[in-house]
Amino acid sequence: MQSKKKVYYLVEGAMIASLYVVLTFSQELLLPGTTSMAVQFRLSEILCILALFTPSAIWGLTVGTLISNLLSVGALPLDIVFGTFATFIAVTLVHKLKDVNWFRLPILSCLMPAVANGIIIGMELEIFLISGPFHIGSFLLQSLTVALGEFGVCVVLGLPFFKLLERADVFSKLHKHL
Repeated sequence: MQSKKKVYYLVEGAMIASLYVVLTFSQELLLPGTTSMAVQFRLSEILCILALFTPSAIWGLTVGTLISNLLSVGALPLDIVFGTFATFIAVTLVHKLKDVNWFRLPILSCLMPAVANGIIIGMELEIFLISGPFHIGSFLLQSLTVALGEFGVCVVLGLPFFKLLERADVFSKLHKHL
């Protein structure tokens, strides 16, 4: 029985990774530059909400981000490392904080992608993209631009997406057969 569960979580994570890549590239085809610029609004980041329902989303989204950044023409080469790391940290925190609710919503969890990506990608942009010495004001500006896009996707759109998935009870229906 345990091996069936492991296979299920492996397949579930692979499906999440695939969905992330497809959503990222579909958006990039329709709206070039919106998934990999300093001010970005990567709609596939809404899938970070899935870590509230299943731990397989942690590795699935990490791999999906890695593949998307490896194949993205607009992504900085360092996004392969820093973007993947930021996603791993963000979705791990989303999952770890899943039981912390404000107003019966996982608001703190949904903020984690904005916080993690804002800090990590903001630092990447400040150190490797902005010329001259490190400047705290510029770092905060870079962090804010990244965090705003993540906030829009993961909080503004993500909380209704969470409620939709919760109401549909999708993951507990899928997981009860394990």
